Amino acid sequence: MSNFLASVNQNFDKAAIHTGLPKGLLEQIKICNSVYQIHFPIKVGNEYKVIEAYRVQHSHHRLPTKGGIRFSQKVNQDEVMALATLMTYKCAIVDVPFGGAKGGVKISPREYTPAQLQKITRRYTAELIRKNFIGPGIDVPAPDYGTGAREMAWILDTYMQFKGGEIDAAGCVTGKPVTQHGIRGRSEATGRGVYYGVREAVSYKDDMKKLGLTTGLEGKTVAIQGLGNVGYHSASIFQKEGGAKIISVAEYEGAIYSEDGIDIDALMKHRKETGSIMDFPGAQNMDQRKKVLEVECDILIPAALENQIRNDNVDRVKAKIIAEAANGPVTAEAAEKLIKRGVMIIPDMYINAGGVTVSYFEWLKNLSHMRFGRMEKRFNHNTYMNLVNLVERLTGKTIGAKEREFLTKGADEVDLVRSGLEETMITAYQEIREIKKRKKKVEDLRTAAFISALNKISSDYLALGIFP
Repeated sequence: MSNFLASVNQNFDKAAIHTGLPKGLLEQIKICNSVYQIHFPIKVGNEYKVIEAYRVQHSHHRLPTKGGIRFSQKVNQDEVMALATLMTYKCAIVDVPFGGAKGGVKISPREYTPAQLQKITRRYTAELIRKNFIGPGIDVPAPDYGTGAREMAWILDTYMQFKGGEIDAAGCVTGKPVTQHGIRGRSEATGRGVYYGVREAVSYKDDMKKLGLTTGLEGKTVAIQGLGNVGYHSASIFQKEGGAKIISVAEYEGAIYSEDGIDIDALMKHRKETGSIMDFPGAQNMDQRKKVLEVECDILIPAALENQIRNDNVDRVKAKIIAEAANGPVTAEAAEKLIKRGVMIIPDMYINAGGVTVSYFEWLKNLSHMRFGRMEKRFNHNTYMNLVNLVERLTGKTIGAKEREFLTKGADEVDLVRSGLEETMITAYQEIREIKKRKKKVEDLRTAAFISALNKISSDYLALGIFP
């Protein structure tokens, strides 16, 4: 068993003792229901390569199952099982009605052309279709590390070639381009969810006092590992909407630091022009990219891969809050040490749930065959306009054009998506925090989050009458 899967199960066991649930029920919740290992050939140039791939469905307590597909040379069965397991708990925590799943293709995308990646993606999809491991009511993939909207569009197109007459076929995958039945706000969803979650966490005066911090994000120092989709959007939103100061960033090519702060959009422009974040004006290069984890800061956001903070480097971590934007970036053993030191760890199964939450909204959109806001936007606009006109008539004063536009705007799809995500993240955090407060022996948010998930999943199983 990999360290990642063992770490997930260790955290599960730690929480399970606080639930009082029957042993057999806990075993059913813990185990992966279905594991599909695939090997298929593709032609690359003049030679053939055998591609190793997986799709794991962890829990069928609710259908469809849901989880991303990652393209990485590090993919293995245990890793995909661990990620699928986390997806089950993640969906339960934020009240998204899916079971957990995950997919993985063991390749390095950098080594293949777009045409070759398309061939791999379509063949992988065809294999899933053959074994009934994909479908809007069966199993719904999404982007993950190494994949994005492009790959999801290929999956949708392949699925529709096989299932062309299926009216809800667009719901077979989420994270698609907006022009291909996607939803506005999906690309930023996980990063925005991280922002909403951390913002809620730092709003409690008692909790922040224990960390020696004030409430709110304004002026807080942030270090971010990983500048991909999640890391970039987290950094950008923290900076623009939260007023936080990004002091260190790490990516594949290295890490940089600036006490005065790093403008994320300027950094992205620099990287596009030079191919690297290194030598960014106003920042100093760090000698190792993992040194970003050891920067003295208020908030550390690991947004790369799992097992980044371990026993060999945990003692050098100086952050007061760690928001696990990646899946499993802190091992169970390292987490124990951090908790004893009083560090707040906002667990991955909660803090990076923004992606699956907005995927759920996209899936609902696909099943309803209607863009969010289409029915009510103009009605709301006209209602607000009538109210503004009434106020003007009664007061004899005129409201400026900008103020009028602001007050009378009906909600667009992206506004509704962000509103739904914000509500989801705030409500879920309040539930987790309440469990931690109520159960005196629960010392950390991760255990409280697991308890929240286990209670909700067990309710589904008990309702089915399987466990009297």
